[in-house]
Amino acid sequence: MLVVAYIGFGGSVRRYHIPYVEKKENVKVKYVYRRAEDRIGDEECEKAYPEIIFTTDFDQVLNDPEVNLVVVNTPDQFHVSYAKQILNAGKNALVEKPFAITAEEAREVFALAKEKGLVVMPNQNRRFDADFRTVRKVVESGKLGDLVEVESHYDYYKPGGWGKGYGTLYGLAVHPIDQIVSLLGIPERTVRDVRSIFYPGEADDYYDFDFFYGNMKAVVKTCLSVMLDHPRFTVHGTKGSFMVQPLPHQSATKDDHNARVKISMEPLPEETWGLLRYIDENGEKHDERIPMEVQDYGKIYDNLYEVIFHGKEKLVKDEEVIAVLEIIEAAYKEVTGQAC
Repeated sequence: MLVVAYIGFGGSVRRYHIPYVEKKENVKVKYVYRRAEDRIGDEECEKAYPEIIFTTDFDQVLNDPEVNLVVVNTPDQFHVSYAKQILNAGKNALVEKPFAITAEEAREVFALAKEKGLVVMPNQNRRFDADFRTVRKVVESGKLGDLVEVESHYDYYKPGGWGKGYGTLYGLAVHPIDQIVSLLGIPERTVRDVRSIFYPGEADDYYDFDFFYGNMKAVVKTCLSVMLDHPRFTVHGTKGSFMVQPLPHQSATKDDHNARVKISMEPLPEETWGLLRYIDENGEKHDERIPMEVQDYGKIYDNLYEVIFHGKEKLVKDEEVIAVLEIIEAAYKEVTGQAC
């Protein structure tokens, strides 16, 4: 059984982790570690999880022989230091995105895990978004023929941006870039257009990446001045096209902070389904509405269980993590003029 401890108890843990793992018979959440100063005035929310031990003593977590997976859900700048501390204590680690700030830091963590014979992996849970799972299903069906272009939009309308110093690259781009890498592989060539629209030189708040794979291209884009939505995904192939409209994400859900978060695993309504148009082997044109797959962030834990106990391959490969960070590092340096 995976016996899990979380570092931090923000929205990520309460919304994207616990509601999924509590459905699994082979996962037990034993601890949540929070700094004493983070609990002040915010202890009421802990009462919704009476089965979990809340502690301000990190050594209690690291010294418990039953714990075999520690999940890092802290501000970005602490991901690497906690990951190293966990590995040095003989525990496996799941680290929230971004896994590290630099590719070199990521290499250090992967090398330490290898040295210790342990598993460390980033929580690239957005590989299991409903829309992206549906795109993957259609691509793998072969009905589109050879892929020509894939376009991913993650847009908002935010007058004035998100604020000075907010990092769209590390805060958001790390997910859609990872989705493309997981679907198509590491690109052979990258062309980027990254800008500071609202706070020049102080906030990377626009990006447009072109990733090339031979004669095929993938576009990953976020703009904060979009009032009319693009499709979330558009995929064109030699035999057809597929399109998915934007879906509301869990992050937009308004929950009672002190209540236990519940999620639905029910199928999404028909109005959310994607549109597939393709030519079959007889030259006949077809239009199909493709049901959306169910969002399931618990699949990360399914993979970790298999890796830790059965030696299976990690879902998110080390070389993919490093490639994504190298892309983001170069873009960040270009738009801010600063090293990461």
